Amino acid sequence: MRGATVTGLDHLQLAMPPAGEGSARAFYGELLGLAELPKPAELVSRGGVWFALGTQALHLGIETPFVPARKAHPAFAVEDLEACRAHLQRSNVETVPDTTLPHVRRFYVSDPFGNRLEFVQAGDRF
Repeated sequence: MRGATVTGLDHLQLAMPPAGEGSARAFYGELLGLAELPKPAELVSRGGVWFALGTQALHLGIETPFVPARKAHPAFAVEDLEACRAHLQRSNVETVPDTTLPHVRRFYVSDPFGNRLEFVQAGDRF
């Protein structure tokens, strides 16, 4: 790209309904083990919650009216896909397997707001 070079991904954002911060903290923070990041003071009044995601960040922002992302989705790389699946299932999170690419181990879940999330075995590539 002439004049600009994209060097990576800083953060990704998912939408959530108003007053969803508690559910976001329970799912992304407690269940998935992501550390919450403080929001800049200038943005706190907008609601939402931010989490560390490796060297990037995951932002959950308020959207009104809220519509969950059912096709567009982030894919989270995990060290042990089967352990991750078992952990989510023990917490009553439905996992949906996907075997369309035999060399990529992955499954999907919905977050508490209906957003689609993909979990993929770290190292597997499309």
